[in-house]
Amino acid sequence: MAYQALYRVWRSQRFDDVVGQEAITKTLKNAIKQKKTSHAYLFTGPRGTGKTSAAKIFAKAINCPNSVDGEPCNECEMCRSITEGRQEDVIEIDAASNNGVEEIRFIRDRANYAPTTAEYKVYIIDEVHMLSTGAFNALLKTLEEPKEHVIFILATTEPHKIPATIISRTQRFDFKRISVQAIVGRMQHILEASNQTYEEQALSVIARAAEGGMRDALSILDQAISFSDETITLADALAVTGSLTTEMMDAFISACLEQNVSAALEVLENILAEGKEARRLTEDLLLYCRDLLMYQQAPQLLNERANLTDTFKELAEKTAADRFYWMIKILSETQNEIRFTNHANVYLEVATVKLAAPPTNTAPAVSSGSGEADGTPVDNEDIVELKRQIVQLQTEVKQLKDRPAAPGKADEPKARAPKKTSSAYRIPTERVYQVLSEATKDHLQGIRGVWEDLLMALPVTQRALLKASEPVAAGPSLLLLAFDYEIVCQRADGNEELRTNMQNSLGLMIKDYSPEFVFITRESWPRLRQSYVSQHKDMKPEVSDAEDEGEIELIPEENQVVEQAKSLFGDLVTIQED
Repeated sequence: MAYQALYRVWRSQRFDDVVGQEAITKTLKNAIKQKKTSHAYLFTGPRGTGKTSAAKIFAKAINCPNSVDGEPCNECEMCRSITEGRQEDVIEIDAASNNGVEEIRFIRDRANYAPTTAEYKVYIIDEVHMLSTGAFNALLKTLEEPKEHVIFILATTEPHKIPATIISRTQRFDFKRISVQAIVGRMQHILEASNQTYEEQALSVIARAAEGGMRDALSILDQAISFSDETITLADALAVTGSLTTEMMDAFISACLEQNVSAALEVLENILAEGKEARRLTEDLLLYCRDLLMYQQAPQLLNERANLTDTFKELAEKTAADRFYWMIKILSETQNEIRFTNHANVYLEVATVKLAAPPTNTAPAVSSGSGEADGTPVDNEDIVELKRQIVQLQTEVKQLKDRPAAPGKADEPKARAPKKTSSAYRIPTERVYQVLSEATKDHLQGIRGVWEDLLMALPVTQRALLKASEPVAAGPSLLLLAFDYEIVCQRADGNEELRTNMQNSLGLMIKDYSPEFVFITRESWPRLRQSYVSQHKDMKPEVSDAEDEGEIELIPEENQVVEQAKSLFGDLVTIQED
């Protein structure tokens, strides 16, 4: 038989085999045991966390005649046929390649028939968020009026793309990322069962690289087995995952803490020359600084690790905790910046200069060993700014005192002019004009028709941002939103994830419509609208409900007489071209 990948050979066949999802598996087992199963389930979570495996185990357990405590026996013909994928009453569908209306209608029609050999007909729809709007509507009807013998299990990694009407008709289970300890334990079980020798440190490196996914961990483990000679060593795991060795991290962090910029950049260059990937490098350094801080504050949590070098312990002992806080902040910001650039090495070099530069107003100093920062206390940026403002205010007060009073008006109370506050949010006037130039009533009414559904499809925090807003103008490619509060408008404008989620949700609700968004404050909307109209003097605003709808509809000045005649005489007017 041909070789099979580890994640296929060791795919979970019982609920107890699913790692890191104990709350979910216990709930499903009890539901089967008590015969209180639902007609539809939604499994969400990151890749490789057991969603599809749990769905197939559920299909076996609910149809297995020998089920014990909600677990399938995996020995009867029904369990074996489902495991091998030849049971016609358990249908597994990939929505990425079967996302049309016709496919879902075919499923809906087949669901009307009773199962042939199993007790329940189970439909497992993987990557369900890939279904089109029409397909979701076709599926919705089936979920509204389910048959007694049919169960739907929907699996997805992006639940925010699924309409709220679908989610509300399912029992939702959120699969979480699997912990490093759980992944290591599962890999140890697999390797011991396969008589494969290993070093425990190697498994920790692989588990960290998997980022909470068991399937990813087993795929990397497969590579490590092929790469190693007989025993999976720490060096093998570091080579396969592209992670840093402890010596590399010791050298880099030591150079940074010694404020030796040149040495730190040289170490970084050597690391990159070995082909280390920038994102993985940044993550390893971030975890290393975290471990330094943990060892300093609670050494008992890390003492069991065998890879704690003398250099590591020395750095933890002689460095102030504030320095580690600051380094973690710099590395975390760099990690976010690397995600959206094609020049990751540049950001790493800049971060290295920041980490290794001498202490500034915002960079804590290295400790002399007693746990306290050397030298005099350093002012942070906020304190410096406050001092500057105090000096400025003192100067202004002195100037006001020295100014001579105007004759005859010394006793008159001076009217205090209202203080004009400057707006922190810059209104994108040109973008607003672009929206108004293409705005139509149909687009605006379409947006308002699905606005509540759009809000419900967003995460709670993003929904809260949009609660104090409404669409005021819309066109084929742009949508203008007015916010009640300036601070909310500013936060929404800087939230790229909010824009992406809104575009994705609108694309599902309104076919082929994914506009760009322009955010303004509500108080600026009348002024912007009037300014746009006044700049188009050859056009006149149509007298209609466009003012209430927030839409600018303009007609040429030469047609004003015709429009006035129509309003007076109605259908009796006949337009004759000269």
